[in-house]
Amino acid sequence: MTFKVDDWVVHPRHGVGQIVNIEMHQFDSGVAQPYYQIAIPNGTMWVQVDESASGLRKVTPKGELARYREVLKSRPAALTEDHQERQIELADRLRQGSLQVRCELVRDLSALGWKKRLNEANAAISRLATQVLVQEWAMAEDVPLGDAASEVKRLLNEGKSAYMAA
Repeated sequence: MTFKVDDWVVHPRHGVGQIVNIEMHQFDSGVAQPYYQIAIPNGTMWVQVDESASGLRKVTPKGELARYREVLKSRPAALTEDHQERQIELADRLRQGSLQVRCELVRDLSALGWKKRLNEANAAISRLATQVLVQEWAMAEDVPLGDAASEVKRLLNEGKSAYMAA
């Protein structure tokens, strides 16, 4: 997928940003290649234009958020008990970057936290996943970050109420 200047995009680790320029740069490869210059909340990020593995995608359209509201309220998937396997699985899900997977990841980690306090590794992934989810939610819904965070939290609590009682 190619993007153009002024497109709003989501990077799986760095969140929402706006493409401000496309220019040639010579970074690691030693050969000048085209890169997107993306303004993100805490700086600038450069993503190679033909780098399909970057996970860069357009912000989800507002009309699709209803589907993701249901995902956040849906029954959480159980995560493996093995710490190392769980970390590999969570990191892989984080890299996938789609809003569907992001919502599932936040929901499943939230559910893990209902039973016991998250360890530091799980808590760090949960914070990052939630931060990027809330950024995209706010951009798609065109609301402040605080409003988006409140809605995501409310939806997760609805899911908790439904599945903790069962």
